[in-house]
Amino acid sequence: MASDPVVVGVDFGTLSGRAVVVRVRDGLELGTGVHDYRHGVLDRALPDGRPLPPDWALQVPQDYVDVLKHAVPAAVADAGVDPADVIGIGTDFTACTMVPVKADGTPLNELPEFADNPHAYVKLWKHHAAQPQADRINHLASLRRESWLPRYGGLISSEWEFAKGLQLLEEAPEVYAAMDHWVEAADWIVWQLAGTYVRNACTAGYKGIYQDGYPSEDFLAALNPDFKGFVAEKLDHPLGRLGDRAGGLTEQAAEWTGLRPGIAVAVGNVDAHVTAPAARAVEPGQMVAIMGTSTCHVMNADVLADVPGMCGVVDGGIVPGLWGYESGQSGVGDIFAWFVEHNVPPEYHEKARERGITVHELLTELAAEQRIGEHGLIALDWHSGNRSVLVDHELSGVVVGQTLATRPEDTYRALLEATAYGTRVIVDSYTDAGIPVTELVIAGGLLRNPLLMQIYADVTNLPLSVIGSEQGPALGSAMHAAVAAKAYEDIRAAADAMGSVKRGVYLPIPANVEAYESMFVEYQELHDYFGRGVNEVMHRLKARRRAAKGEK
Repeated sequence: MASDPVVVGVDFGTLSGRAVVVRVRDGLELGTGVHDYRHGVLDRALPDGRPLPPDWALQVPQDYVDVLKHAVPAAVADAGVDPADVIGIGTDFTACTMVPVKADGTPLNELPEFADNPHAYVKLWKHHAAQPQADRINHLASLRRESWLPRYGGLISSEWEFAKGLQLLEEAPEVYAAMDHWVEAADWIVWQLAGTYVRNACTAGYKGIYQDGYPSEDFLAALNPDFKGFVAEKLDHPLGRLGDRAGGLTEQAAEWTGLRPGIAVAVGNVDAHVTAPAARAVEPGQMVAIMGTSTCHVMNADVLADVPGMCGVVDGGIVPGLWGYESGQSGVGDIFAWFVEHNVPPEYHEKARERGITVHELLTELAAEQRIGEHGLIALDWHSGNRSVLVDHELSGVVVGQTLATRPEDTYRALLEATAYGTRVIVDSYTDAGIPVTELVIAGGLLRNPLLMQIYADVTNLPLSVIGSEQGPALGSAMHAAVAAKAYEDIRAAADAMGSVKRGVYLPIPANVEAYESMFVEYQELHDYFGRGVNEVMHRLKARRRAAKGEK
């Protein structure tokens, strides 16, 4: 081992990949590198211009390899370290992001015969076009009282492995037949690094319905006779535990990254789950909200409970010895970005440019001047559907109370508050299930907005701590790399030495808590009216939209 060893963590996000070089002994972040995906998110058309239907979200796997080629060397150069001092590399990914591949790992979109077939591309986490398949899976599982269903809050998501796999079979059987492995991107990138396909236990448990085994062939055949062999033929693979060594860095990957061949490559993981140890949130009651384009909520507990609408609970899914729980919101930062891009008049953009600030910062300043409820609005944060607790991606956004006097800062604040209400619903679902949340730990880019953070503290009536790193997932991946390289016994020990958190940065203000309590009641009424079957208008509108665009 080098005299002062370092590790590399790489966080593969929705639009870019970020690498960080971290000192093993104390978690000091020495350098970073970022690389934007050349193709971004394909939600309107394939690279050749072929249009995509609504609710699709695809990516190009070569973009992920380019992150290894550019972001990792840039981070090492920025850190000013000798590549010989790097003892391991770890990665995390958005989930559930799926890659259809051949037996050697070649993505199907790279084959000439499938280059123009959208089903041959990566299905990104926010690909929601498999909702009809998810509905059928949920209906059948409920009728059969499948034992695994309560482990997912009673509903599985259209974002997950089985719904997307069933959509692939039914809409592109020729692609399905050509596919040898249905692989999480988290595992595919490790495959590119180590030359070995290892299926990580995290995504298998949370996104792949692995609970002491997968759903039975009988269940799969009842969905579609040709789906019977999905697990055995396309999905099943030996599982690697979090923090284990998947293999050594290959010669090819060493050329890409500039690192030494043979160093430890950690088993893949999910961006949210690696962040909890990075924020030293490894004890029961500490809920971590990783807030970016979407928000993922993860928490450990020493008891197993059925939490309505949770994304899953897995034994050791975050740290060994505890049950790891996950919930989430499909749209948060995405909603704010959409509003700024498409709903804010030019004069606001011009004013922001004159002051040298972003439109987000300008709207936040204006919104912060308001008293709670002054804008007269309530919004639902479902512009990308609802991940928890309703698990329904056919739902859509709503703003109630707009008048001719409503200004952009009013709606902007209402949207900020709506996402906080959505988190409050999730927190309450855990508390009601007998798993109290005692602290909310925030990670991700949105923690830089102090108004948003104070709103979350007031709406949830919880102290807000913030991660001490701007690269939470990448730091968490680096910590897992340190464990894989045997620098630490386990991830708890790595968290103690390398993690970083600032406790109680935002505390609830009693008067604000009281004011928001009455606003939250209004949110709950809208939430249940549109989300629990009282008024199915959102589903009808989605169906009309698909019909109007010619989708079957």
